Amino acid sequence: MAGREIPVYLFTGFLDAGKSTFIQSTLEDKRFNNGEKTLLIRCEDGEVEYDFSAFSGKNVYLQAMEEEEEFNEAALQKMSDETRCERVIIEYNGMWPMQRLYDEIPDGWIVAQEIHFAEAATYPVFNANMRNLVYDKLQTCDVIVFNRCSEKTDTDALHKIVRQANRRCNIFYEYPDGRSVLDEKVDPLPFDINAKVVKIEDRDYAYFYSDLMENLEKYDGKTVEFKGLYPQGGKPLPDSVFVAGRMLMNCCAADTQFCGMACYRGKNEKPLPGSWFTLRGKIRLQRNRLFSGKTPVIDVVSVTPAIEPEEPVATFY
Repeated sequence: MAGREIPVYLFTGFLDAGKSTFIQSTLEDKRFNNGEKTLLIRCEDGEVEYDFSAFSGKNVYLQAMEEEEEFNEAALQKMSDETRCERVIIEYNGMWPMQRLYDEIPDGWIVAQEIHFAEAATYPVFNANMRNLVYDKLQTCDVIVFNRCSEKTDTDALHKIVRQANRRCNIFYEYPDGRSVLDEKVDPLPFDINAKVVKIEDRDYAYFYSDLMENLEKYDGKTVEFKGLYPQGGKPLPDSVFVAGRMLMNCCAADTQFCGMACYRGKNEKPLPGSWFTLRGKIRLQRNRLFSGKTPVIDVVSVTPAIEPEEPVATFY
């Protein structure tokens, strides 16, 4: 059955973070579990055992993979073929690297949502002593849920831990009385949008491009400076135009694409395809004939050769 697109719901976090409890309640909910064939893969032996009798749908197939070496493409594909599953839920081991998961999931398995669970009181300790593992799980999640919060929980400290790794995920704080509080703290952009020249550091290109595309009018007329690449290939362009941007990765290597803008060079020398350069120019909005709306373009002020950044692929992490 290889080649089908199968949504994957991924739950990460350290032992006793609340993953199993959440999965149990999700599979008891008829709005989610209405009979679809669901492959549930458990990658660690937690304290909570699943109660299959309480699931609203009965087509749930549990598979245990408690050794990291067992988590490989061949084994996962075999499970998929044998169960003929329509979706997959993975309770991932908090000690295993995320790259292994993304390297090993079969073709056609699409991560639809990634939720990270954490115990509020102990998370700062994990972050202090196992920062690499904490960062590894935070950087790709769509949502993080801090369980067992209290009125004494330092949500500012938890917010800071998360935002150092991931600026786009939603953060929720769960309290014993059943409250679920969305973190609505506003994070400032990592560059000064009101500067005469808005200078974008290499590490901040993903935030710049994302904010630009979400708030076009805010950038109209702004002069920006960033290190960019003129990609090779693509459609031939007029001599007066080139493209500047970066490869941008949202969550994993499979989700990488070039994100850039058309640049009108004026009297400046046109860079060669495949070259890196530092670009300064003024953004203006131009109506695009290919779709209804406007797109940003850059009128170049200067373009100078530059060396490739240490991290050529831009990320949000």
